[in-house]
Parts: sequence; C-alpha cells; structure tokens
Amino acid sequence: MKPSTSRRDFLQAGLALPVVGLAARTSAGKASVEAPSAAVSSSLDSSPQLSYRILGKTGLKVTSVGFGCMITSDASVIERAADIGITYFDTARSYQHGNNERMVGAAIGKKRKELVLSSKSDGVDKNSLLSDLDTSLRELGTDYLDIWYLHGRDKATAVSDEMFEAQQVAKQQGKVRFTGVSTHQPIGMIPLLVKTNAVDVVLITYNFTMAKGVGEAIEQAGNAGMGVVAMKVMAGGYRPGNPRRSFYPQLAKQGALLAALKWVLKNPKVNTTIPSMTDMDQLQENLKAMAGPFGEPEEKLLARQLEHIAPLYCRMCGECDGACSKGLPVADLLRYLTYAEGYGQFSLGREHFLALPKEITAVRCRDCANCTVNCPHGVKVASRVAHAQELFA
Repeated sequence: MKPSTSRRDFLQAGLALPVVGLAARTSAGKASVEAPSAAVSSSLDSSPQLSYRILGKTGLKVTSVGFGCMITSDASVIERAADIGITYFDTARSYQHGNNERMVGAAIGKKRKELVLSSKSDGVDKNSLLSDLDTSLRELGTDYLDIWYLHGRDKATAVSDEMFEAQQVAKQQGKVRFTGVSTHQPIGMIPLLVKTNAVDVVLITYNFTMAKGVGEAIEQAGNAGMGVVAMKVMAGGYRPGNPRRSFYPQLAKQGALLAALKWVLKNPKVNTTIPSMTDMDQLQENLKAMAGPFGEPEEKLLARQLEHIAPLYCRMCGECDGACSKGLPVADLLRYLTYAEGYGQFSLGREHFLALPKEITAVRCRDCANCTVNCPHGVKVASRVAHAQELFA
C-alpha cells in the first residue's frame, strides 16, 4: 500500500488549520485559557465513570486514562479534562519548542496541586538536565514536578550515573517528587532500570501490536515496585475528522481506537496511560475506556486492524537495530513518519528527522539496489523509509 500523502499536502493542511484555544497573553503578561463552547461542553457535562490505579511505589493515585499533552494546542481540552477528573498530565521541555509546558501550566491553573504533573528533559549531563528542570518549572508555573523523566532513553548508553545523580539532586531540592525514564524500547531498558534501582516510574511504548516480551518486561517493572505509564497506546492511529488523509482508515472507524486503549488498560500492571487528545471528541471517547472492559468484539476488531497496518506500522521491537548497511536508525525514522501520518504532526516528524546527523539525513534508500533490513512483522521498510526521506528532507 503506497501512502498518497505528499510533503506539500502536509504543509498545506498544516497552514490551513487554525490554532485553537492556545493560552492567550493578557496585558498583565499572564496566561488565560479559552473556555470550551457551550455546545461542546454540554456533551461532556455528565459525570464519566473514572477508574483509578496506584502508580507503583510512588503511592500516587491516578486515573487509568491520563492525558498526553504533546500535540495538544487547545488549552480548553486540558482544562476540561482536569475539571472532569483526569488526574495525570504529561508534557516535556521539548514539546512544541517549549510552548507546550507554558500552555499546560496555564490550563491546569489552580488545580495544580490536585493533579499529578510530569515533564521530561533531553539533557545529556547533570547541568543541562537541572537547567531544563528549572525552565520547566518556570514555564509550568509550579515549584515542583510530581514525576521528572529522562526523555527518550532507548539504549543503555543513553543513561548514566550522572543523569541519575541529577534526578536525585532535584529530589533533595524539593523540585521533583519522583523520578522516571521514558523509553521506546521497554524490553531492553526495563531490566536495566530495575537493576539500577534508580528510578520510580517508567514511561514506555505499549500497544496491541507488541510482542509478548513487552508484557513480561512490564510485569518485571511492576514486581519491582516501579510505576508503569503507557504511551503510543493507539499504535499511531487516526481519529475521525482529522483533516489529513489516514493510512489507517479502519482504525478511525468501528471503535478501534477505543478498543486499542481498552487493550492497554486490561493489563493491571499498567498504572496509567497518556493518549494524545487534541479536541473534546477525543477526550469524550477516551473517557469511555474506563467504563467498560476489553472483550471479544474489541479483540476481533484489533486482530483485523493489526493485519491491515502490518506493512506500515513499526512496532519498535528493536529487531532491525544495526541491520541497515548505511547505518540508518530505521525504527526512529518510521516513528517520525508516524508522527506525520498518524498524529497529523508533519512539523514534529520533520523536526526530529532534521535533528539527525547529516550523514544520516543525506542517505537515500532509492540508491540501494537491495535493502538489508527485513522486518519480522512485515513492515515494508525500504518503501516506508524512502517515503520518510522524501517527505522530510
């Protein structure tokens, strides 16, 4: 299946979309938040059924469905989620070039102390990490984070004693209550983190496409008292009404996205989840995941969907690491493509692509006679990575 969306399509769609509900600056320099319209708000007025879990040894009580703020630009959706009773909100220093933290802080406002708030840093040493933390606290308008993650650490070499020391310093200073690591490679990283006993919470990629080994790693983390938060729970899926063309057309129909979230929640070792939510409809749908169990209808739906997306979606299993003869980080490139095509975030995908070393971004898969990467799950790696190069370069 050849994706039909071009780089021009993404640029035009992005320019056509209005920026809705961003935290606006008043003359006093403080942020204000737009309230949802009466028509939208009324559909969310009924009290939803909320379920709660304890976030590992932290003892924090969180709703099993949290709020991933990475691509949210409408502050009123965050504000409404907090009013309804969602208790866990996740952002990062790097999201939207720092603007996301500012918007999240404005949206949660006076409810801050009732909520569990996490952020992340890409810092690579003690000084850069602590500097990022101070900036995050300032932008969020708070004097502490409930959880502070080392962001996107997918290999053992991506963490160090110096980084863990920075987290402990932040704890001692009262700026952080609990520490964590986020990773797209839970099978490799969770055993390492359990062994170091250095963090309280792990934020991992986890969805219905993933191998049994991920569930076993989650079990290991839970048994060690580590809190487990799941991201990428929709397997890159689209929502109905997204203005960009979906290459997961069925995932946006028949309740497959809700089924995907329910699938994650059926694992009792997962303490909370952070699906992305950009509008009130997505918030409304995600709330339903806490009201009903995962059953046979959802299982059949996801089985059909897994067959459909197999050539397209990278499960981030790590099997292709080092397999490309040109040294391409295949899983990363496919993830950036998902940001663009699955999340509708072309600029985010391109930003990550262009941050790669020039010797990587200069490679073109079309120049290779044969691809040395053979995905065990059936992803058409050569065509997908070539598409990413065409789209982002």
